[in-house]
Amino acid sequence: MDPTPIDKSAPIFVAGHRGLVGSAVVRRLQSLGYTNLLLRTHSELDLTIQSAVDDFFASHKPSYVILAAAKVGGIHANNTYPADFITINLQIQTNVITSAFKHNTTKLLFLGSSCIYPKFAPQPIPENALLTGPLEPTNEWYAIAKISGIKMCQAFRLQHSFDAISAMPTNLYGPNDNFHPENSHVLPALLRRFHEAKVNNVAEVVVWGSGKPLREFLHVDDLADAVVFLMENYSGMEHVNVGSGKEVSIRELAELVKDVVEYKGEIVWDSSKPDGTPRKLMDNSKLAEIGWEAKISLRDGLRDTYKWYLENVVNPQW
Repeated sequence: MDPTPIDKSAPIFVAGHRGLVGSAVVRRLQSLGYTNLLLRTHSELDLTIQSAVDDFFASHKPSYVILAAAKVGGIHANNTYPADFITINLQIQTNVITSAFKHNTTKLLFLGSSCIYPKFAPQPIPENALLTGPLEPTNEWYAIAKISGIKMCQAFRLQHSFDAISAMPTNLYGPNDNFHPENSHVLPALLRRFHEAKVNNVAEVVVWGSGKPLREFLHVDDLADAVVFLMENYSGMEHVNVGSGKEVSIRELAELVKDVVEYKGEIVWDSSKPDGTPRKLMDNSKLAEIGWEAKISLRDGLRDTYKWYLENVVNPQW
């Protein structure tokens, strides 16, 4: 399809603008000269309250919506609060998508996650692997909600010709990531552990597993670039995978983090601990055919993220 540029002055609602993804989307839009971004904190607009969302859309009539708001968390959080994960995400999606259609939004992009795919999906994972097998049990509540969001966008497209599209990013990292000692994902967790080991002159850092599993990582600024690209260049039923297309072993990742942090000690692998899924890679060929690919290398992205961590988590400037 031919590109459809977005008017730089059109009202654009970025839902979830304070999160890892939403904040990157805002940075990207602002850098491109978009001047009419509609941003609301949770205290200003609770997306789980249907009447509040509808009032917001009635008053501000956003022309474009990027739905990055979600309740997210790791395995522990998903296991502990399954009712919250399915209910809150379903509420947010339903309210925003319904109000966007009702108030004549031109286009909406819904953001999901690679966890929507079956636990034993083929590798790399193509878009058509969706709903072909059982989900990973530890996050199925979140995954079911996200799958529902994809299907809701498709349903509104089918019944009402509403231009709602969906993008499914791979493992993300970057500024505004969660560096919590227990609840963060593997990359920010490693950055924090190696940094603290360096500062405290600890001789070794123990990392779980064998280091053999392969993972794909995408800098969140690359995702934000892909979001704007899709808004202008894609309109279709099927969701689109967004990844870097590059795999790295957990061992290589740990060595890279050690190098970026400049930690001089040793890495010790605790092979008594679980490895998790051996491989998890997205098939990004569909997005590549449309004309987009990731630009930020893992090393450069890690440097950028470590700098952000030092400035905002270790030594925040109040």
